Amino acid sequence: MVCVDEMGPESAKSVPGQQLVTAAKRPAARARQEIDYGRRGAGYVFGAFQPASGEALTWTAERRTTANFVTFLELVETRIDPEVERIYAILDHLYAHRATDVLLFVLAHPRWEFVFQPKYAAYLNLIEPWWKILRSLALKGRRFETWEEICAAVEAATAYWNAHRHPFHWGRRRRHRLRRQPGIALPPSVT
Repeated sequence: MVCVDEMGPESAKSVPGQQLVTAAKRPAARARQEIDYGRRGAGYVFGAFQPASGEALTWTAERRTTANFVTFLELVETRIDPEVERIYAILDHLYAHRATDVLLFVLAHPRWEFVFQPKYAAYLNLIEPWWKILRSLALKGRRFETWEEICAAVEAATAYWNAHRHPFHWGRRRRHRLRRQPGIALPPSVT
């Protein structure tokens, strides 16, 4: 099983500047930070994730088009072991996932089968929680000046994940609970 999706759009956004700006006319006014407007490049991150092994593959593109999605699927095809008989790709209902070129890809590669998740049920796709992990590894708390910097950060985060990969479990982590000691309100157990 392979979960395939896009994370995006991601962009090299502006954040408040470094210099403080004070109003000369009103000395009692609050100091503010200068505003740094503008986007410095944007794009999409395509990803494939195998929950059983934890292996991930990411690929960046400047646009989310059907041609880019088919190119990404061909990249995934080359990375998956040829001995695997069936590849189930879990997808959402984006038009690029149902376009004619994608259907032609499925006809050309008979071991692929697309499983479309129900609408408004993103939690059923295991790549969605992995996107959250990738964002925290690559993008959280950082400022990027160009799209190329984002691409490099995503590539480094994916390499780090694959170096430390493990099977991905769905849901919250189970924590060990101590057995509750019987108190005054509970009768003792008779065995």
